[in-house]
Amino acid sequence: MRRNHPDIQFERYADDVICHCSSRREAQALNESQQARFSACNFTLHPEKTHVVYCKDSNRCGPFEVIQFEFLGFAFRPRCAKNRWGKLFTNFVPAASPLSLKKMREHIRGWRLRHHAYLSLEEVARMLNPFLRGWW
Repeated sequence: MRRNHPDIQFERYADDVICHCSSRREAQALNESQQARFSACNFTLHPEKTHVVYCKDSNRCGPFEVIQFEFLGFAFRPRCAKNRWGKLFTNFVPAASPLSLKKMREHIRGWRLRHHAYLSLEEVARMLNPFLRGWW
């Protein structure tokens, strides 16, 4: 990426990558370039995970088929937010993905908190805080 596309910012975690393009044309050209590069190395991009997403917000409100994606347990999509003056606007921000939330709920159910009713609130907080802090 740095050698062939130095103007495109990207994030990488293991084999997952997000590339930030400024236009649809640039994104499609990058996708074609990456497809060619990977096929030259006898690799393929995962067809269900590889797609162009439009980061729709208050400043970018054009039509596009795909306006959300999941990455590393987070769902990135347009969400309502407040600016510093309390005015509402649409922002493209992450939050825990539905699958991650489901796993968190299952994990919490596994704690069987109702069976620990004899513990004080401080003891319950001491037991749960490491997990909750990590999720937060």
